[in-house]
Amino acid sequence: MSRDENRTFRFGPGTLSAVIVLMAASDLVMSGTAARPASWESGTVVRDERGGPATSNDSPADPPPENKSKNQNETVVPKQHLGADVSSADKAKASKKNTKRHRKKRQSTKGAFRPDPQYDTKYNAKGQEAIYGGKSAVEPPRPLLEIGREQYTSGLYDESSTLFGKLNPLLPGLSVYGDWRTAVAYNKNNGKDIAQIATRLNLDVDLKITATERLHAFFTPLQKGATKFTRFEFGGGDGDQKFSDELDFEPQTLFFEGDAGSIYSGLTGQYASFDLPFTVGLFPLFLQNGIWANDAILGGAVTLPARNSTTIGLSNYDITFFAAFDNVDNASLIHADGTRDNDNANLFGATTFIDAFNGYIEAGYGFLQGTGVQSDVEQHFLTAAYTRRYANTISNSTRLFANFGDDGRGNGDGVAIISENSLISSLPSTLLPYANFFVGFGNPEPLVDGNNAGILKNVGINFETDALTGYPKLDDTASNTFGGALGIEYLFNLDQQIVFEVATVQPFENDGIGAREAQYGFGVRYQIPLSRSWLFRADATYQIQEDGEDNFGFRTEIRSKF
Repeated sequence: MSRDENRTFRFGPGTLSAVIVLMAASDLVMSGTAARPASWESGTVVRDERGGPATSNDSPADPPPENKSKNQNETVVPKQHLGADVSSADKAKASKKNTKRHRKKRQSTKGAFRPDPQYDTKYNAKGQEAIYGGKSAVEPPRPLLEIGREQYTSGLYDESSTLFGKLNPLLPGLSVYGDWRTAVAYNKNNGKDIAQIATRLNLDVDLKITATERLHAFFTPLQKGATKFTRFEFGGGDGDQKFSDELDFEPQTLFFEGDAGSIYSGLTGQYASFDLPFTVGLFPLFLQNGIWANDAILGGAVTLPARNSTTIGLSNYDITFFAAFDNVDNASLIHADGTRDNDNANLFGATTFIDAFNGYIEAGYGFLQGTGVQSDVEQHFLTAAYTRRYANTISNSTRLFANFGDDGRGNGDGVAIISENSLISSLPSTLLPYANFFVGFGNPEPLVDGNNAGILKNVGINFETDALTGYPKLDDTASNTFGGALGIEYLFNLDQQIVFEVATVQPFENDGIGAREAQYGFGVRYQIPLSRSWLFRADATYQIQEDGEDNFGFRTEIRSKF
């Protein structure tokens, strides 16, 4: 190598040969020396595999390999220098660590998965596919009249009006639906022997306004009150051989219901942070499966829905407040001639539904205040119920009803306890054995009931009438009595129903209100749908009364739903 007069270096052939020799010698020397220290063993900056600068040991972001997570299948090898031999002790140590890791891996997965399913020897793949793919649409009966937006339909709808605001669009629709019942019966009930054919028509008229607001009315044009139905008594010792048309076109319910939160959103254009459903008018009050309340009352109600409380550990509960100022049907409100008086009382109350204690709680309070000729009546009503399934074997609902105060006749106090039980059989969806029991003290009463029924109306089929032909029933007052019903219900392939039941009422004190002597009932019921809209039902009962003549009844009924 030489330098010219311009101070630049020139490479000749001898110089190039010397450079090549020096590089080869350097490679031979390096192959016999120790490897360059890793970045964590030296403070110098080294290059990574891509030629970029690697992090020096001054930075904690590049820990030694021992602190880095390793692949589960990686073999642990002691730190070594290039060209060095691994000692037998190091190999044994590495093998021990690897064995320990694989054993721990096997132990951690043991029991983490269930065994594979065990199929029948003749596995039907097409049958398994049919569970999901073999379904078809079920067309339900359509309402008698539908105008505007139809119920339970899908598809492309017309754009909704925003008359009540963009956040509460109109979904107008008028529908008329209900059912028509006609029964032929022969009953001997409390000394009266009548064969008759009777009919009743239930009509619901629903005017849907928005998704949460509607006007609703209910009519029963072929009956008067709760016990008089359009009928023809054609036989029996007490049949009058006449046709009686019991017509009444006044609405049995007429109310508006909606959600204050949705109305607020529509009026203000802002999403409400609350739901507040309410109703006003002549509305149905139905509580505790209709045992405590089953009546249409004139007033209003408001609900605080879907609440929770971390303070007392409640995940879900509702509270409903209600009040009525007319049309209140209670057993204490009676005219001088013994008929019900539902025009002279106020009603105030609250009820709650709670998910707690691995079950479902219902509770309520009501205050009945007589007015006018019933001003002497002031009664308090309490109820509580707890429903739960135990050991996946039995489902139980235990219900408590109590009333106290002045009913105007000195019989305003009473308590009843009802225990409803159903056994979870090997066919839990179709075979339902049940056993229901009760005990009553004093004169227990429902809060309100528009059908003149007692507190035991749901204990069994021998305690309920048919609300059509005067079908006989056991004493349902629970006044100083105890008893129950044992039965079995079978639903075949969920397309039929048959029920067999035995029941009894045992009085322990004769207070002149309920049963004076023991009563025993034997009942059977059968139902089968004839089509999507037609149903056939048959009932029979025989009831032994130790203080008088036995009661019995047999009836068949055709019902059409529309």
